[in-house]
Amino acid sequence: MSDASYQERRGKIETYFDRTAADAWSKLTSDAKVSRIRETVRAGRDDMRQTLLSWLPQDLTGKRLLDAGCGTGMLAVEAARRGAEVVAIDVAPTLIEIARERLPSDLGPGSVDFQAGDMLDPTHGRFDHVVAMDSLIHYRPEDVVKVLAGLAARTSGSIVFTFAPRTIPLTIMHAVGQLFPRSDRSPAIEPVSESKLRGLIGAESGLSGWRPERTRRIAVGFYMSQGLELLPR
Repeated sequence: MSDASYQERRGKIETYFDRTAADAWSKLTSDAKVSRIRETVRAGRDDMRQTLLSWLPQDLTGKRLLDAGCGTGMLAVEAARRGAEVVAIDVAPTLIEIARERLPSDLGPGSVDFQAGDMLDPTHGRFDHVVAMDSLIHYRPEDVVKVLAGLAARTSGSIVFTFAPRTIPLTIMHAVGQLFPRSDRSPAIEPVSESKLRGLIGAESGLSGWRPERTRRIAVGFYMSQGLELLPR
């Protein structure tokens, strides 16, 4: 991975979600009324979140889980309610503040530690499971596999993440998005075909001990994303 490439993109993502999109993201991840387009995004994200959670053990008691790119914390809270000790990281401090404000008191046996920072920071320690939902879709595929390798080095159980599948509908939606004023645009996504991504994973030495397993693509209105599970060989 080009560290410069990763850091440059990470900086743009932080600026967008911490400033431009913070209010919109807060509404999208709540029960507030949103536009019909954003309703489809909300529905798609809800479906994807439940999909990724379904790939994790139902009982996560005593397990450490990294929510890499936690946003306002919806997945982190659900994992904690299964008993997980969740470290929830996001590049945007504003979203972390919202997540902390929304954190319910009835988490049961689990816990959530919300932190603004870098998902690759080794000081976060080791994990049993890692979830990266829609947090890697803005990075170049070559950088994505390097990020996965970095996470894999500190993970013993599974890594479940999403990528933007290269499809005609997604290409069209991306082109339409370029018509919006630059200030309203999110950082560009980096679509990749499943076959190419699997090839990159297979060629990455840091992932030689891992294999892709379950996958599921979700397309709801303006939301399209594909989940992929990585397991130790």
